[in-house]
Amino acid sequence: MRPDVEGTSVAVGSASAATAAVPAVVVDDLHVSYRVYEDVRPTLRRLVARRFRPRPHVEVRALRGVSFTAAAGEAVGIIGRNGSGKSTLMSALAGLLPAERGTVHAASQPVLLAVGAALQGDLSGRRNIMIGGSALGVPRAQLAAQMDDIITFTGLADAIDRPLRTYSSGMAARLQFGIASAVRPDILLIDEALATGDAEFQRRSEARIAEIVADAGTVFVVSHAADVVARMTRRAIWIDAGRIVFDGPTEAALEAYARATAAG
Repeated sequence: MRPDVEGTSVAVGSASAATAAVPAVVVDDLHVSYRVYEDVRPTLRRLVARRFRPRPHVEVRALRGVSFTAAAGEAVGIIGRNGSGKSTLMSALAGLLPAERGTVHAASQPVLLAVGAALQGDLSGRRNIMIGGSALGVPRAQLAAQMDDIITFTGLADAIDRPLRTYSSGMAARLQFGIASAVRPDILLIDEALATGDAEFQRRSEARIAEIVADAGTVFVVSHAADVVARMTRRAIWIDAGRIVFDGPTEAALEAYARATAAG
């Protein structure tokens, strides 16, 4: 399936070879829109003034005809400016946002790992491992057996029995990644969740992602850090204003994106 392209031409190479393999995710002409309402309390005076019409809002077209195929055993970087549609795409792949038009097909349920992923702040890290893992469909007995390995991987042994609300954003991200990667999902979506970890944890995370890909898993990595995308992926998709601008080898995608952003 040929990606939707505007501006820079689509690169080939590793991307075209990957789509010849077993498809894990197929996105076909995906459109996603949502409304943003003005942040004004609807007082009686305002309601009367506008004759009880609905609050003013702006229609945001977040994704506009996005198409691509990702294969089993492939790691794909997603790059682009803030507001370009990267996080919307991840939420749509995870089934958290409905498509206005088009379709998303996945070989199994994608697992979204994001900085804002919901965990229980008043519960300990240990309890959150049980809750988060159970939400991903892992039996409690299996989670209990993996508990020590997960804690060791996150490096949070000294804080694992403290309430999550006492964790820094980096510590919470490490816990979230530990839970999601321990499940070894077939399709893992990482939305800036590695940006808050320290260098040592990033190395462990990248090694874990390499293991998932080696086991024929599919990983999407959303990041503003070019070095992270370069190390972790061989293919990258550049999204701008909800459209795919470039889909091809990571090095070429990052170079094209850097030239465009440098030019303003």
